[in-house]
Amino acid sequence: MARKNKSFKGKKLTSAELQKRILILFKNNPKGKYSPKQIIHRLNIVNSKDSVQSALDKLNKSGLLSKKDTPKFRVVPKAFYKQFNDTLVGTVDMTRTGSAYISTEGSDQDIYIPAKRLHGALHGDTVKIRAFYPKGRRKPEGEILAVIERATDHFIGTVQKSRNYNLVIPDKENLAFDIIIPENKMRNAQEGEKVVVRIIEWPSKKKPTPVGEITTVLGKEGSSDIEMKSILVGAGFPLDFSDEVMQEADALKDKITKQELSRRLDLREVITFTIDPADAKDFDDAISIQLLENGLLEIGVHIADVTHFVKPKTELDQEAYKRSTSVYLVDRVLPMLPEKISNVLCSLRPNEDKYTFSAIFHFNEKNKIVKEWFGKTVIHSDKRFTYEEAQDVLEAGQGTFYDELLNLNKLAKHLKKARFKNGSINFETDEVKFKLDETGKPLGIYLKERKDAHKLVEEFMLLANKRVAKFMTKKAKGREIPYIYRVHDLPNSDKVNDFALFAKELGVSMQTDTPEQIAKSYNSMMKLVEKDPALKVLESLAIRTMSKAEYSSDNIGHYGLAFEFYSHFTSPIRRYSDVLAHRILEQNLKAEYMVNKEKLELKCIHISKMERKAMGAERESIKYKQVEYHEDQVGNDFDAFVTGFSERGFFVETATSKAEGMISYSSLGEHFELEAGRMKARGASTGKVIKMGDKIRVQIKATNLDKRQIDFIVA
Repeated sequence: MARKNKSFKGKKLTSAELQKRILILFKNNPKGKYSPKQIIHRLNIVNSKDSVQSALDKLNKSGLLSKKDTPKFRVVPKAFYKQFNDTLVGTVDMTRTGSAYISTEGSDQDIYIPAKRLHGALHGDTVKIRAFYPKGRRKPEGEILAVIERATDHFIGTVQKSRNYNLVIPDKENLAFDIIIPENKMRNAQEGEKVVVRIIEWPSKKKPTPVGEITTVLGKEGSSDIEMKSILVGAGFPLDFSDEVMQEADALKDKITKQELSRRLDLREVITFTIDPADAKDFDDAISIQLLENGLLEIGVHIADVTHFVKPKTELDQEAYKRSTSVYLVDRVLPMLPEKISNVLCSLRPNEDKYTFSAIFHFNEKNKIVKEWFGKTVIHSDKRFTYEEAQDVLEAGQGTFYDELLNLNKLAKHLKKARFKNGSINFETDEVKFKLDETGKPLGIYLKERKDAHKLVEEFMLLANKRVAKFMTKKAKGREIPYIYRVHDLPNSDKVNDFALFAKELGVSMQTDTPEQIAKSYNSMMKLVEKDPALKVLESLAIRTMSKAEYSSDNIGHYGLAFEFYSHFTSPIRRYSDVLAHRILEQNLKAEYMVNKEKLELKCIHISKMERKAMGAERESIKYKQVEYHEDQVGNDFDAFVTGFSERGFFVETATSKAEGMISYSSLGEHFELEAGRMKARGASTGKVIKMGDKIRVQIKATNLDKRQIDFIVA
């Protein structure tokens, strides 16, 4: 994420200097696509749009930058390498042979690095490389100059013992090394046992084999529990908290003091309740409602006050930042904070006084906010609802706090309607849920149903997140107070145009000239998808055209929600972004408080990275359980839809369990050629066309739990 450049603030650059600084901007943010207006903002200069446009045109003419059918410019990868061949940053993707490919920002082409030039870098590491074009070759190669950030220092593997040394053989195929374990670091692990090992000496040119210590003995392989732990460790999340972290957590006191009460707004007499999933233990948000004497409706969004307990620079805080998020797998949660904090001290349990950070809104009879207040509070939850219980009350028209739930639901529907009228996109994708036995084995798969109770909570959380961000942005009155925003950039125009052409083949027309038209077209498409399951593929394809939401200190707004201002404020128990948001907001309620923006941006980058890792772990656990569920169903037939293509075959997803697998072209008896942006394939002999979204009857041919893989054939 690009940041404003302070050194040029208020300056007017010469043409030559402007071109140089634009290239450096792209060097530091090579995935970026910028218009003249955005470049002025990023560089913090006073040059006119025309002068910036002229500089961009010159760079375009020289072959360093390019643009297609958009007003935004981007780098030309090959020219980029030649210009900056010693300072590229990328991510290592190891192969089974020990070599690697480096995916770098701003390039569609990965850079090949042979094993001898990896210099100790491992799969997933962020590295600095030198890229070059070998004589007579068209594809770039490279050499790793330094490891900037290790993807993880923990690995899962199997113990192998001998007379002279102990080894751990990592489970991951793309880690082309074994780990030496000194005898005093074995923790009594036995031959063949699965263990978690931490690297204490990284590989180098002189010493290519890493040295580690065993931190956890998991036992003999084969259990679902070990596989889930492997997913967590593989994603870079430690299974346990250190002794220092646990000692700090244990020392925290669960007591409401008079001194602290005097600094807070006391809301314990106001009707308040939580609405959460049935299996939730960390209740980090509550909602209050009361009708005021002046006729206004007061709604309070109350968030667990994590920052009261977790102070900056403590072991607790550093560990929370390192993890950045709780990780939600199918059968477990790996929390960001120790259980005493997440499930006891900060959890807004019913019939207990709790410290909170609140956003309070006064609505008039036209559902308009006429007053808002943010600050530290103390609340007392009167009821813990599950989503199902709250929905039952709404549907029955009676029950505990029916009037309050009804009024909240009416207001939530008004907020949602206004949000979509303003351009918010309605992506409500299917969420796969599992029914598990006591060992974690899946007995059934179903899709989560979102009803009014879910949407009610969602709308008020969105409201609080939006209004907090707006408060922080407006507070400085034209200046900038650095804050952590949840941002979502415009969709990729090339992907949108390709998608629109495919949608047209399925009878869905779209307008894609402006971001507003794209949002409107996507919402219209989603209404059609609800009525016709055959169009379901459009939903997932539309999401692929979208940029990824992330955290940034630069507020570019949230396109998907159509919010000019948006942050994450409502889940500090499970997101470190919200912890930062609370700290900065609290300081700015008292006076103007400025954090170092560059340091804040580095934290935003780390938090976004850990969020992506957590989401990857969640998807991997779902995939594992889907394959496990279908293990004893080899030979069974299912309805499925075509979801993608590769050179070897096409992917299908079952209609009920949403399990994905491949059907090889070879099983169809002829060669198929890909067409139309990999949206369809045509048989070379018969001319038969298979396209995205086609409904097909499939049969499970084989399953491979180790590879999380299902192979299908046409039934």
